[in-house]
Amino acid sequence: MADMGSFREAVTAWAAGGPGDPARELAARLPVRAAVLLEGPSDVAAVSALAASRDRNLEAEGVCVLSMGGAMSVGRFARLLGPPGLGLRLTGLCDEAERRYYARGLERASAAQQRFFVCAADLEDELIRALGVTRVAELVRAEGDLRALQTFLRQPAQRGRTSQQQLRRFLGTKKGRKIRYGHVLVEALDPDRIPAPLDGLLTSL
Repeated sequence: MADMGSFREAVTAWAAGGPGDPARELAARLPVRAAVLLEGPSDVAAVSALAASRDRNLEAEGVCVLSMGGAMSVGRFARLLGPPGLGLRLTGLCDEAERRYYARGLERASAAQQRFFVCAADLEDELIRALGVTRVAELVRAEGDLRALQTFLRQPAQRGRTSQQQLRRFLGTKKGRKIRYGHVLVEALDPDRIPAPLDGLLTSL
């Protein structure tokens, strides 16, 4: 049976150079109305966690949330899914440092009018600022990662960095950690403390 997971796989294969017919057929059958383009799986985890907390079933609403495997892929995915391709509404998150790159990619795909939401550094930075360093450290302890964090903080490279910068770096030091904390940090947020880019993204859908 066709589902959004199958569509995501078909789009990813298409973006990697495979045929586009499977994605086109699935888009029509489901149907899909919008695509949320995100840089990586940790962003997908955060968006999915926030949607669940608000009792939103994005797949049932025809919204495909997918990881592009890096910011440099935005132009390619926009061409396939936006006006030149499937004609879906596009949205997503990007980092401030990549805003111009996204703008160029969307413009070249005739999708410049599509709205993306900008994080100051990245989504992890937004979540740490929203929760506060003390609360994030408590969550790290609750997740059983306190010893790993303490070891990390003793590294010479961490001297001179703020606690927020250290925590942000720590989340990316082990494969899968950013994905897990994408869920953990969002689930710990009070409803009135959701970072503006993440709240704006979900509200816009």
